[in-house]
Amino acid sequence: MTLLDYPGHIAATIFTPGCDMRCPFCHNSELVLDNSDLEYYPDEVLGFLKTRQGKLGGIAITGGEPLMQSDIDEFIIKVRDLGFKVKLDTNGTYPEKLRDLLDRNLVDYVAMDIKNSPEKWAMTTGLSGDGARILFGKTLRSMSIIKLSGVDYEFRTTIVKGLHELSDMDSLGQLVRGAKRYFLQNFTDSGAILDGTWGAWDKETLLAMLNIIRKYVPGAELRGVD
Repeated sequence: MTLLDYPGHIAATIFTPGCDMRCPFCHNSELVLDNSDLEYYPDEVLGFLKTRQGKLGGIAITGGEPLMQSDIDEFIIKVRDLGFKVKLDTNGTYPEKLRDLLDRNLVDYVAMDIKNSPEKWAMTTGLSGDGARILFGKTLRSMSIIKLSGVDYEFRTTIVKGLHELSDMDSLGQLVRGAKRYFLQNFTDSGAILDGTWGAWDKETLLAMLNIIRKYVPGAELRGVD
Protein backbone atom coordinates (compact mmCIF):
# COMPACT_ATOMS: atom_id res chain seq x y z
CA MET A 1 0.00 0.00 0.00
CA THR A 2 1.21 3.50 -0.78
CA LEU A 3 0.01 7.02 -0.06
CA LEU A 4 2.72 8.55 -2.26
CA ASP A 5 2.97 6.69 -5.58
CA TYR A 6 -0.45 7.67 -6.96
CA PRO A 7 -1.31 11.33 -6.28
CA GLY A 8 -4.68 11.71 -4.59
CA HIS A 9 -5.29 7.99 -4.07
CA ILE A 10 -4.53 5.24 -1.59
CA ALA A 11 -3.02 2.66 -3.90
CA ALA A 12 -1.20 -0.63 -4.19
CA THR A 13 2.15 -0.60 -5.97
CA ILE A 14 2.85 -3.45 -8.35
CA PHE A 15 6.45 -4.10 -9.44
CA THR A 16 7.21 -5.87 -12.73
CA PRO A 17 10.62 -7.39 -13.56
CA GLY A 18 12.81 -6.48 -16.51
CA CYS A 19 14.12 -3.20 -17.89
CA ASP A 20 15.78 -2.05 -21.11
CA MET A 21 17.90 0.55 -19.29
CA ARG A 22 20.80 0.17 -16.89
CA CYS A 23 20.67 3.43 -14.94
CA PRO A 24 23.57 3.12 -12.47
CA PHE A 25 21.54 4.74 -9.68
CA CYS A 26 18.54 2.41 -10.12
CA HIS A 27 17.06 1.51 -6.72
CA ASN A 28 15.33 -1.64 -8.00
CA SER A 29 18.42 -3.49 -9.15
CA GLU A 30 16.93 -6.86 -8.23
CA LEU A 31 14.27 -6.26 -10.89
CA VAL A 32 16.81 -5.22 -13.53
CA LEU A 33 19.74 -7.61 -13.18
CA ASP A 34 19.63 -11.40 -13.06
CA ASN A 35 15.84 -11.48 -12.86
CA SER A 36 15.48 -14.88 -14.53
CA ASP A 37 14.03 -16.29 -11.31
CA LEU A 38 11.49 -13.49 -11.04
CA GLU A 39 8.11 -14.17 -12.59
CA TYR A 40 5.07 -12.06 -13.15
CA TYR A 41 1.93 -13.51 -11.52
CA PRO A 42 -1.03 -11.41 -12.66
CA ASP A 43 -3.67 -13.84 -11.36
CA GLU A 44 -2.12 -13.83 -7.88
CA VAL A 45 -2.03 -10.03 -7.90
CA LEU A 46 -5.64 -9.84 -9.05
CA GLY A 47 -6.64 -12.18 -6.24
CA PHE A 48 -5.00 -9.86 -3.75
CA LEU A 49 -6.67 -6.79 -5.25
CA LYS A 50 -10.10 -8.40 -4.92
CA THR A 51 -9.55 -8.37 -1.15
CA ARG A 52 -8.86 -4.62 -1.29
CA GLN A 53 -11.92 -3.49 -3.22
CA GLY A 54 -13.45 -0.52 -1.43
CA LYS A 55 -10.22 0.07 0.51
CA LEU A 56 -7.85 1.13 -2.26
CA GLY A 57 -8.58 3.70 -4.93
CA GLY A 58 -6.07 2.56 -7.50
CA ILE A 59 -2.85 0.81 -8.38
CA ALA A 60 0.54 2.09 -9.48
CA ILE A 61 2.29 -0.21 -11.94
CA THR A 62 6.06 0.25 -11.92
CA GLY A 63 9.22 -1.76 -12.47
CA GLY A 64 11.55 -2.28 -14.08
CA GLU A 65 9.70 -1.19 -17.18
CA PRO A 66 6.06 -2.37 -17.08
CA LEU A 67 5.51 -2.02 -20.82
CA MET A 68 7.95 -4.88 -21.41
CA GLN A 69 5.17 -7.21 -20.23
CA SER A 70 3.43 -8.57 -23.32
CA ASP A 71 0.06 -8.92 -21.56
CA ILE A 72 0.08 -5.66 -19.64
CA ASP A 73 -3.07 -4.45 -21.42
CA GLU A 74 -5.00 -7.61 -20.49
CA PHE A 75 -3.90 -7.23 -16.88
CA ILE A 76 -4.94 -3.57 -16.74
CA ILE A 77 -8.38 -4.38 -18.16
CA LYS A 78 -8.92 -6.90 -15.35
CA VAL A 79 -7.73 -4.37 -12.75
CA ARG A 80 -10.13 -1.75 -14.07
CA ASP A 81 -12.95 -4.29 -14.05
CA LEU A 82 -12.36 -4.52 -10.29
CA GLY A 83 -13.00 -0.78 -10.03
CA PHE A 84 -9.42 0.46 -9.58
CA LYS A 85 -7.85 3.44 -11.30
CA VAL A 86 -4.47 2.77 -12.92
CA LYS A 87 -1.28 4.80 -12.75
CA LEU A 88 1.55 3.70 -15.03
CA ASP A 89 5.24 4.43 -14.43
CA THR A 90 7.35 4.21 -17.59
CA ASN A 91 10.72 5.20 -19.00
CA GLY A 92 9.09 5.97 -22.34
CA THR A 93 10.86 3.41 -24.52
CA TYR A 94 7.66 1.71 -25.74
CA PRO A 95 5.80 4.63 -27.35
CA GLU A 96 3.46 2.57 -29.53
CA LYS A 97 2.39 0.34 -26.68
CA LEU A 98 1.90 3.44 -24.55
CA ARG A 99 -0.18 5.08 -27.28
CA ASP A 100 -2.36 1.96 -27.53
CA LEU A 101 -3.07 1.96 -23.78
CA LEU A 102 -3.92 5.66 -23.82
CA ASP A 103 -6.08 5.43 -26.94
CA ARG A 104 -8.06 2.65 -25.25
CA ASN A 105 -8.47 4.73 -22.06
CA LEU A 106 -6.83 2.02 -19.98
CA VAL A 107 -4.57 4.35 -17.97
CA ASP A 108 -5.70 7.21 -15.72
CA TYR A 109 -2.31 8.71 -14.86
CA VAL A 110 1.16 8.40 -16.39
CA ALA A 111 4.47 9.16 -14.68
CA MET A 112 7.38 9.20 -17.11
CA ASP A 113 11.01 9.41 -16.09
CA ILE A 114 13.09 11.98 -17.97
CA LYS A 115 16.55 10.69 -17.16
CA ASN A 116 18.68 13.73 -17.95
CA SER A 117 19.52 16.33 -20.56
CA PRO A 118 19.99 14.97 -24.10
CA GLU A 119 23.76 15.39 -23.77
CA LYS A 120 23.90 13.14 -20.71
CA TRP A 121 21.01 10.80 -21.47
CA ALA A 122 23.18 7.86 -22.55
CA MET A 123 25.47 8.15 -19.53
CA THR A 124 22.52 8.37 -17.15
CA THR A 125 20.73 5.36 -18.64
CA GLY A 126 23.86 3.20 -18.79
CA LEU A 127 23.50 2.81 -22.56
CA SER A 128 25.70 3.70 -25.50
CA GLY A 129 25.93 3.77 -29.28
CA ASP A 130 23.03 3.21 -31.64
CA GLY A 131 20.97 1.54 -28.93
CA ALA A 132 21.07 4.67 -26.80
CA ARG A 133 20.14 6.92 -29.72
CA ILE A 134 17.22 4.70 -30.72
CA LEU A 135 15.80 4.56 -27.22
CA PHE A 136 16.22 8.30 -26.72
CA GLY A 137 14.19 8.87 -29.88
CA LYS A 138 11.48 6.62 -28.47
CA THR A 139 11.35 8.59 -25.23
CA LEU A 140 10.83 11.79 -27.20
CA ARG A 141 7.88 10.20 -29.01
CA SER A 142 6.42 9.04 -25.70
CA MET A 143 6.67 12.55 -24.26
CA SER A 144 4.72 13.90 -27.23
CA ILE A 145 2.12 11.13 -27.03
CA ILE A 146 1.54 11.81 -23.33
CA LYS A 147 1.21 15.58 -23.80
CA LEU A 148 -1.36 15.17 -26.56
CA SER A 149 -3.31 12.33 -24.95
CA GLY A 150 -5.42 14.32 -22.52
CA VAL A 151 -4.53 11.90 -19.72
CA ASP A 152 -3.28 13.27 -16.41
CA TYR A 153 0.49 12.95 -16.17
CA GLU A 154 3.78 14.00 -14.68
CA PHE A 155 7.34 14.03 -15.90
CA ARG A 156 10.08 13.57 -13.31
CA THR A 157 13.85 13.42 -13.05
CA THR A 158 15.78 11.80 -10.22
CA ILE A 159 18.68 14.15 -9.48
CA VAL A 160 21.92 12.31 -8.74
CA LYS A 161 25.19 13.92 -7.69
CA GLY A 162 27.77 13.02 -10.32
CA LEU A 163 25.22 12.69 -13.12
CA HIS A 164 23.23 15.91 -12.83
CA GLU A 165 24.86 19.32 -12.52
CA LEU A 166 23.56 22.88 -12.49
CA SER A 167 24.96 23.22 -16.00
CA ASP A 168 22.56 20.48 -17.22
CA MET A 169 19.40 22.22 -16.10
CA ASP A 170 18.89 24.57 -19.05
CA SER A 171 19.12 21.72 -21.54
CA LEU A 172 16.90 19.54 -19.35
CA GLY A 173 14.43 22.40 -18.98
CA GLN A 174 14.20 22.83 -22.73
CA LEU A 175 13.48 19.11 -23.04
CA VAL A 176 10.50 19.25 -20.65
CA ARG A 177 9.29 22.73 -21.66
CA GLY A 178 5.51 22.96 -21.57
CA ALA A 179 5.00 19.95 -19.26
CA LYS A 180 1.81 20.00 -17.24
CA ARG A 181 3.59 18.73 -14.13
CA TYR A 182 7.32 18.19 -13.57
CA PHE A 183 9.27 17.10 -10.50
CA LEU A 184 12.94 17.03 -9.62
CA GLN A 185 13.27 14.06 -7.27
CA ASN A 186 16.03 13.82 -4.72
CA PHE A 187 18.11 10.65 -5.03
CA THR A 188 17.97 8.30 -2.06
CA ASP A 189 19.99 5.14 -1.52
CA SER A 190 17.56 2.27 -0.98
CA GLY A 191 20.34 -0.23 -0.33
CA ALA A 192 19.69 -2.05 -3.60
CA ILE A 193 21.35 0.45 -5.95
CA LEU A 194 22.72 -0.91 -9.21
CA ASP A 195 25.97 1.02 -8.64
CA GLY A 196 26.38 2.15 -5.04
CA THR A 197 28.85 4.98 -5.74
CA TRP A 198 26.21 7.68 -6.27
CA GLY A 199 24.93 10.27 -3.84
CA ALA A 200 22.45 13.09 -3.36
CA TRP A 201 22.84 16.83 -3.77
CA ASP A 202 22.21 19.20 -0.87
CA LYS A 203 18.95 21.13 -0.65
CA GLU A 204 20.57 24.41 -1.66
CA THR A 205 21.84 22.95 -4.94
CA LEU A 206 18.49 21.29 -5.65
CA LEU A 207 16.72 24.61 -5.14
CA ALA A 208 19.15 26.29 -7.52
CA MET A 209 18.42 23.59 -10.11
CA LEU A 210 14.69 24.08 -9.61
CA ASN A 211 15.00 27.82 -10.21
CA ILE A 212 16.57 27.14 -13.60
CA ILE A 213 13.94 24.53 -14.50
CA ARG A 214 11.15 26.97 -13.63
CA LYS A 215 12.18 29.14 -16.55
CA TYR A 216 10.75 26.36 -18.72
CA VAL A 217 8.13 24.75 -16.44
CA PRO A 218 6.95 27.47 -14.02
CA GLY A 219 5.08 25.03 -11.80
CA ALA A 220 7.96 22.56 -11.40
CA GLU A 221 8.53 21.26 -7.87
CA LEU A 222 11.02 19.37 -5.74
CA ARG A 223 10.08 15.96 -4.38
CA GLY A 224 11.78 14.11 -1.53
CA VAL A 225 13.36 17.22 -0.02
CA ASP A 226 12.58 18.27 3.55
